[in-house]
Amino acid sequence: MLLPWEYGVRNLARRPVRTALTLVALATVVMLVFVVVGFIRGLERSLAISGDEDVVLVYSVNSEENIENSSIAARTPSLLAASLDGTMKRFGVNHVSPELYLGTRVATESGPSGLGLVRGVETSAPLVRRSVQLVEGTWPADGEVMVGRLVATKLGREPNELELGRQLEFEGRKWTISGRFAAGGSAYESEIWCPLGDFKTATKRQDLSLVAIRLQPGRSPAEVQLFCKERLDLELRAIRETDYYASLQQHYKPVRVLAWFVVVLVSGAGVFAGLNMMYGSVAGRIREIATLQAIGYRRFAILLSVVQEGVLLAAAGSLLSGVVALLLLNGMAVRFTMGAFTLRIDSVAILIGCGVGILLGVLGSLPPALKALREEVATGLKAV
Repeated sequence: MLLPWEYGVRNLARRPVRTALTLVALATVVMLVFVVVGFIRGLERSLAISGDEDVVLVYSVNSEENIENSSIAARTPSLLAASLDGTMKRFGVNHVSPELYLGTRVATESGPSGLGLVRGVETSAPLVRRSVQLVEGTWPADGEVMVGRLVATKLGREPNELELGRQLEFEGRKWTISGRFAAGGSAYESEIWCPLGDFKTATKRQDLSLVAIRLQPGRSPAEVQLFCKERLDLELRAIRETDYYASLQQHYKPVRVLAWFVVVLVSGAGVFAGLNMMYGSVAGRIREIATLQAIGYRRFAILLSVVQEGVLLAAAGSLLSGVVALLLLNGMAVRFTMGAFTLRIDSVAILIGCGVGILLGVLGSLPPALKALREEVATGLKAV
């Protein structure tokens, strides 16, 4: 015969202070799990949505995977547009974006400089980077820049320091912020975009970092790759943009593995915290448990009731942490080496966080319950 469901629920209310402390401890552990899993999910999403299947990146074969180190001739965009049949072209405009991409120190009007990512572009850039949307202000003219939604986080500055009309300083020049853009959470949102000509003048460079090409639907990037292999004198390589960001995911794989290891460590610490709290809870109920055995309840029924209490507490802690994570953590911007991205508390994060919480409830209550049930009934009835 099992103990009534209400028995376990009422037991939680009989010791409100201990119940509240256990609830807070479990909720804290689950919250830490949400933070780490949200970090992993945010990083993965930022890289996953940054690429476009129809866009091919052409950059120097000597730069390996780092586009910042790439240097190609300024005539490359026109050469590619004239040589490739698969390039998207509408109203006489080739969807080809020459770009100069650089990591440099960026200072705001009221603070020290931080490491920022600057991309010099032409007006053809939005034709290729279709996820980029100007949400405030205007496209930058000479001496102006537009900033991504996460640039403030990347620079470690307050958002009001990057309002329209404020100035940034990099590469020895001051630039006025003319616009703000969003890119659906992709890596572009941590970048500063400025006119290509101005940026080349400021950096005293005549070359480019890369050329981004939008292909016509159904065309393969193999055509661009074949061109690069045939023109060995240009020292170019081509890669589909989604493949490029997939390679970055592999680059950050050790970080993600380390983050999952942190999840395991936090969960392990949570199990020990739960064990400690449940041991204290069960230790004060030795006589109660012995009485239940004396009146005919089987040990399995009593064990199930104790586990029920632990799971109820863990479920309440997981629910509490889940609500807090969705309200406060979801969408929070964090700075990272590649730029910045937002924490993502999605269905996978909720599932993992709540799963860990329930697991803590079961694992934390089983050992103390088994220990209490090993006591002889007569000895338990004499316990104080």
